[in-house]
Amino acid sequence: MTDIKVQFDPNLRKLIKKKNQIAVIPVGSIEQHGPHLPISTDTDIVTVIAKKISEKKGYLLLPTITFGVSFEHAPFFNLSIKESTLRTILNDLCLSLLKNNIKTIFIINGHHGNLKPIKNIDVKLKKISKNKLKVYPLSYWHFMEREFDHAGFVETSLMLAISKNVKMRFAKKGLIIDGMTKQEIKKLGKLANQSFPKATKNGIWGDPTQATKKDGQVILAEIVKNLGKKCQTCLTEHIS
Repeated sequence: MTDIKVQFDPNLRKLIKKKNQIAVIPVGSIEQHGPHLPISTDTDIVTVIAKKISEKKGYLLLPTITFGVSFEHAPFFNLSIKESTLRTILNDLCLSLLKNNIKTIFIINGHHGNLKPIKNIDVKLKKISKNKLKVYPLSYWHFMEREFDHAGFVETSLMLAISKNVKMRFAKKGLIIDGMTKQEIKKLGKLANQSFPKATKNGIWGDPTQATKKDGQVILAEIVKNLGKKCQTCLTEHIS
């Protein structure tokens, strides 16, 4: 792995000249995660996942885009940027990487509210760059077996595995969907996309009270393994 932010210009230019480099852009958010997890949770988790993938595969790791689209969490705390802003930032970064002769980019997303801005960004950038850029937007929770949550068992376990900034004594159950029909869950999901507090009351989707560091380590390893395989598949398909 080459962490771009600690590199020096001559070294980077040598690396890029030596072989075709692959870049990773992690994207997170700053928003409420209940009373027990920090507002940096999405950013913290995706940063660690992107780092592990980059170390495993030898990719260039870019600094995490800390801010995401989190307006749905109001009036709970969030620092949000517009969908168009995030899309523009990603477009500009990818085109800037291309100018530096880096033509393959993985965007690793860590926040559900960022899904819309990154949708089809690969198609648009391919067109803008006249087929020179290969961009792959991937959301990390699609690479684990467990159902994703918000400040529930999964996110809390992941944070226990990577951070000491977790206050388990404040962890409380949130919205529990066990026993609900798919239609009911879908309806709640739509409501949460508009107003997370209206859907969950306390800003938590799931139950964090039984989360453990050990569970987090297992989930993290699963994500890194499966996401790493997906990255390799993307590259192989591109070559073939």
